[in-house]
Amino acid sequence: MDEQEILALISLQGEERENVLQKIHAAVALWNLTLPDVTPDPLHFGYNDFYHIGETEFNINNNVEQGYCGKFMFMFAGQTCPMHFHRKKHETFFIVKGRVDMELAGKRFTLSQGDRLIVDQFARHQFTAIEDSLILESSKPDLVDDSIFEDQAINKIIFGREEY
Repeated sequence: MDEQEILALISLQGEERENVLQKIHAAVALWNLTLPDVTPDPLHFGYNDFYHIGETEFNINNNVEQGYCGKFMFMFAGQTCPMHFHRKKHETFFIVKGRVDMELAGKRFTLSQGDRLIVDQFARHQFTAIEDSLILESSKPDLVDDSIFEDQAINKIIFGREEY
């Protein structure tokens, strides 16, 4: 399966996708911010329960050749990005707006606007929005097969087999 086929299995489609994107843009407009004009990915990670397990990614630039990625992640209050790690990617999260509960390598942090957190390769992490939140991620390139999830059902979608 190629990356677009995998994304179709783990992200919202159709009218539900458009409704979510309208809500996100309305929330961000209340903060007097503007999101980049890119094609967003509202991810449900195969759970089909977006408002519980999910996030929406706005890739500013995912430059594999040059070795960097910059993206915004919008999360509604209560949404969780499931526990995972990366074999290649090293990330820095910066909280633009909102508050996020981060679990990193068995430790918990509450991050608020202006806080940052560095996530090394292989460090297990997950995060949950305490309130509607906008996160800026600066990292090595974002490769669909570099996110290894604790939940084997997600890995089966991405890899066609268990990977963790």
